[in-house]
Amino acid sequence: MKYDIIVLGSGPGGYVTAIRASQLGFKTAIVEKESLGGICLNWGCIPTKALLKSAQVFDYLKHASDYGLTVTAFDKDFPAVIKRSRGVAEGMSKGIDFLMKKNKIDVIKGYGTIKPGKKIDVKAEDGATTEYSADHIIIATGARSRELPNLPQDGKKVIGYRQAMNLPEQPKSMIVVGSGAIGVEFAHFYNSMGTEVTIVEFLPNVVPVEDEDISKQFERSLKKNGIKVMTSSSVERIDTTGNGVKAFVKTAKGEEVLEADILLSAVGIKTNIENIGLESVGIATDRDKILVNDWYQTNIPGYYAIGDVVPGQALAHVASAEGITCVEKIAGLHVDKIDYGNIPGCTYASPEIASVGLTEKQAREKGYELKIGKFPFTASGKAKAAGTPDGFVKVIFDAKYGEWLGCHMIGAGVTDMIAEAVVARKLETTGHEIIKSVHPHPTMSEAVMEAAADAYGEVIHL
Repeated sequence: MKYDIIVLGSGPGGYVTAIRASQLGFKTAIVEKESLGGICLNWGCIPTKALLKSAQVFDYLKHASDYGLTVTAFDKDFPAVIKRSRGVAEGMSKGIDFLMKKNKIDVIKGYGTIKPGKKIDVKAEDGATTEYSADHIIIATGARSRELPNLPQDGKKVIGYRQAMNLPEQPKSMIVVGSGAIGVEFAHFYNSMGTEVTIVEFLPNVVPVEDEDISKQFERSLKKNGIKVMTSSSVERIDTTGNGVKAFVKTAKGEEVLEADILLSAVGIKTNIENIGLESVGIATDRDKILVNDWYQTNIPGYYAIGDVVPGQALAHVASAEGITCVEKIAGLHVDKIDYGNIPGCTYASPEIASVGLTEKQAREKGYELKIGKFPFTASGKAKAAGTPDGFVKVIFDAKYGEWLGCHMIGAGVTDMIAEAVVARKLETTGHEIIKSVHPHPTMSEAVMEAAADAYGEVIHL
């Protein structure tokens, strides 16, 4: 079987790549060993948001009186919450199957291994292996939960994100190691459901990639919600011989022993680049990543790589953008390379976090003279009316030219607001242009305009 393009992996990088390739007239196939949509759709982005929605509804019920409502009886059904999440993921996966058929993309089920000569072997469940060839092979095999030697995952007492969204029953207590997006989202979900949660973070701040002001506000929110937070701490070893798990945590004050039903290891991801034939083809790698140029070509002609397996942010929307860029370049279109400095990052805990561009610390280290503005949601009419006044918007501008260097948000719904900053930065919009762009009232998005006005001493509602 000969194709123009074969994509190995059907996550948000792979399936988007395949669709765009088909739109451009390429005869396209996609190889997938599990479910269409990959980890993000089946075991990551989508089902976790379904879990978090259940947590939000449960929180509303718990605080109904704050809205003048009386709810006399309510409870959670943890297996039903999990079942709903899985149903959402399964429905989305079927949607990807529909898109493959609509775009006339051949779906090849099985484990793919690339070979020299722009070939790929696919081993089906029955053990039969079929060889396919293509003019272009695009690797989009994604990543999985990273295991540390001192935190081996057994899938029962020590788990990764995949088990965390499919537990048969709710644990009474949980230790979450790592406070990145995955760690804090699960911490929030289980805490909302009533699990006693402790977060252990090696670095001095939770959500350590965020602006320091955001990290500090978020840590206050975690503690306010009853989550124990241990920063500058590390789990040195664990003991799973008892009913639950014991974690021996090194802190600035000495060793502390934590006990819980389950420990969730959320210490990052490991790329899926083993046993897919890279060595036999001669594709270069470095530190767990496939090396590519600006158009995602590897060092071997005809082979490309996108998504988590290449350097750059390991985010679904990045993988999709990389795949589109890759196939448009193959098609000979004029393509701009991706600006990795203008990639939004989102964390869907409560409150949400969204950011793009430089943090204040990064901007100062680069030597910029700054104008910084902040607008708290406590001064937002929409936020107060909605009962979600926690958080703020922080904007960072270059004082000399007005360039929008960074935008950092924490609060309800900010993951839907950050796109304004991304588009504005893409268009090289200045702070004054944001101030003079009329924002609708009452909305959460007004806080962006007000924060920009604060940076220039023109804020109205603060």
